[in-house]
Order: sequence, then C-alpha cells, then structure tokens
Amino acid sequence: MNQIWSPISIGGITLPHRLAMAPMTRSRAKPDGTPSDLAPEYYRQRATMGLLITEGTQPSDDGQGYLATPGIYTDAHVAGWRKVTAAVHEAGGHLFIQLMHAGRMSHPANTPHHRQPVAPSPIAPGVEMFTASGMQPIPVPRELTAAQIEKTVADFAFAATRAIEAGADGVEVHGANGYLVQQFLAPNSNHRTDEYGGSIENRSRFALEVVRAIAAAIGPERTAIRLSPGFSVHGITEAQQNDDLYRHLLTELNGLGLAYVHVLYVRNDAFLQEIRKTFRGVLIVNRPGRKREQIGSDVTAGLADIESLGVMALANPDLVMRLRTDAPFNEVKPALFYAGGAEGYTDYPALEAA
Repeated sequence: MNQIWSPISIGGITLPHRLAMAPMTRSRAKPDGTPSDLAPEYYRQRATMGLLITEGTQPSDDGQGYLATPGIYTDAHVAGWRKVTAAVHEAGGHLFIQLMHAGRMSHPANTPHHRQPVAPSPIAPGVEMFTASGMQPIPVPRELTAAQIEKTVADFAFAATRAIEAGADGVEVHGANGYLVQQFLAPNSNHRTDEYGGSIENRSRFALEVVRAIAAAIGPERTAIRLSPGFSVHGITEAQQNDDLYRHLLTELNGLGLAYVHVLYVRNDAFLQEIRKTFRGVLIVNRPGRKREQIGSDVTAGLADIESLGVMALANPDLVMRLRTDAPFNEVKPALFYAGGAEGYTDYPALEAA
C-alpha cells in the first residue's frame, strides 16, 4: 500500500497521497439548492483525503434530479459553496465540484419549475424516483432540441465559472451513472438521428462539447470528467457494446490537458488496461465495494494514479489516519445516507473522539 502515500499533481495542485473522496449524494441542501449550513463542516472533516469531489451539483433548474441536491448557478449557491471551499482549504484540502445534470433521471415534483425531465430522446428509464409524496414512476422525458442542447452546454460552462467564483479548485463533469451525459453516450437511451445520435462520434459529441466549453471557460487544468463504461444503472444498458465509443471518447479527451479522468469501474481489468493506455493524463479509478485490503492495488498495478473511496470516507472523516495506523473503521449507517440533518452526516466520530 506504500505507493498510495506518494504525492501527485493534478493541474496546478499537489496532493499529499493517491487517495480521493468520491462524489456521494447526501440530499441535505436547502430548498433553493444552497448547500446546507452543515456542509462546510462535513467537507472540512474529510479534508485529509486531499482531493474531495463533491456530491452531484446541478448546473441549472433542468439539471436537478433528486430532492435536496445543491446547485451552483445562483448567487446564493455561490455564497453557500464559498463557505465549503473556505473550510476545506483552511484544513489543507482541495475540492472539485461535480456538475451533475440528471437528465431523464428526474421527476417534475423534484424540480423548481415542475416540468418534465429532459433527455436526448423521449425514452423513460423505466424506474421509480423518490419524491416528497413517495416513490413515483419517472415520466417520459422531453427530447432536447438542438438549440436546447446548445443552451445546456452553456449552462455547464456557466456553472463551472460560478464554481471557481465560489473558490472550488475545479469541476468534474458527471458523465456516468445513467445521467444526462451518459444518456447521450448509451445507444438504448439515445435514438437521435441528428448530429448527436447514431455513430459513436455523434453520441460522444455532447460530452466533448460540455468538457471543451468548460475547459475554455475555466481552463483545462481545472476540468475533469467521470465516466462509467459498461455500468448498467438507471435504465442504461451498455456492457461491451459501447467500448468503441469510450475508446474514441478517451482518445479525444486525452488531447485536452484535463486535470483528470475519473472512471467508475465494475468490470474485469482488461478494458481498464485499455483505458489506462489510451488516456495518458491523471486517471482516478473508483471500484464500488472496494475492500480495505484492496486499497492501493490499482495504483501499484499501474491501472490508476489515484483511487477514490466513497462510503469509507463518508463514515470515517479521518479515513487517511485510520488507514495509516491500521485503526478500525466506524460502523456505516446506510439508513442515514439521505436522511437530512447531522445524524449520519457530521456525527461520525474521529479516532480521538471515538
């Protein structure tokens, strides 16, 4: 595990080790999308992770999918996130805000305008979503017009500038987990016949336009993207049939000088080795369900430059110290992941408190 404790640079930032906190939805924002008053403490507690990637943060009203998720496009949002970034920086950490447009993974009851969700094609994901009145089926989304796609790309770039205004070190585009960017990538959610559908170049176009627009707005060294090749979730079906698209997409991303590419990976190592060879910048790998004894294995094997950890960091604010000293972990409380309030959020004890 020694290699994970060596420093690494991303963009203009030097990180003390090769671990990062993965983005995790916490559903504790205020009704207007401003981060909660507890958010600065939550992120500050975990600053020793070095690089913190925030929960998915909508770039626009249309981008919201779930209840109580934060935004980063109004003055109130910027003011709220500025408290978070200041707390993290004061504690010696760095923070990238993840920009997440949920696309069709939304419900009118969860958004400010109560309109249908948007997507590349009018295809419902076939799943239910939690709303204030309970679980409800997600409706068929509105198909984005070419003009609306252009506006959505601009929304991402605007949100990125606001994130930097709020003090963030950069932004990560959420191109994974079945949300809008991946909805354009996946053939079963994108049936378009224009320049955004059909061929792998066309289905990659939206993702690349978003990343390039953000890089032009805030600099490529502060721009990143998360991908989840072959991860079937929220009605998305890719498996290996979309591997050629990811080969093309990663080749294009490789030439942009990004801060990093973050891959959520659930398959065997063969395609991950291809990803590592294709993208020659900093590669972060997240393996859902990674065991404690597996931490550091991807860095040691040369498959990743950084490994991101989710639930472990959620439940252990001093995870780095626990790993370094072989101390036991706190008990995870899944029932409180999205419960609101301090319980299950800022009340996990550090070693000295425990």
